[in-house]
Amino acid sequence: MADITEKGAVGKAAFQQELMFPIGEKNPYGKFFDGQSYLAAVSDQQVAIHNVTFEPGCRNHWHIHHATSGGGQLLICVGGRGWYQAWGEAPVLMTPGTVVNIPPEVKHWHGAAADSWFAHLAIEVDGEDTSNEWLEPVDEAAYAAVNK
Repeated sequence: MADITEKGAVGKAAFQQELMFPIGEKNPYGKFFDGQSYLAAVSDQQVAIHNVTFEPGCRNHWHIHHATSGGGQLLICVGGRGWYQAWGEAPVLMTPGTVVNIPPEVKHWHGAAADSWFAHLAIEVDGEDTSNEWLEPVDEAAYAAVNK
């Protein structure tokens, strides 16, 4: 088993050995993440599916998937350990096989545990007038508390 606590190229190469999906390249939406994340398209036909991979400690900012009808997001953990948290709710530990359904209009964040790489498939649920609204970063103290 790979050392999934090491960041950078060595950790990325080791973590890739555990995944059935490619890690991909540096995430072009990186300005909405604290830490390094990667993005790889799994499918761009019928349903858009991306593998999002987070180095240890990396997480995205609070955000909302808007839609006037339908919409939302589905996350399926495919490697490592990470967190999902909806605003005002307890964090959910994600391990391989964990599925999180995120309805539209729910403020939330997701990302790696402090000591583990993390990868999930992100599936955008089809809807009308869909958009993403990126908000503030996750508070450092709150993130540290989740990882205790």
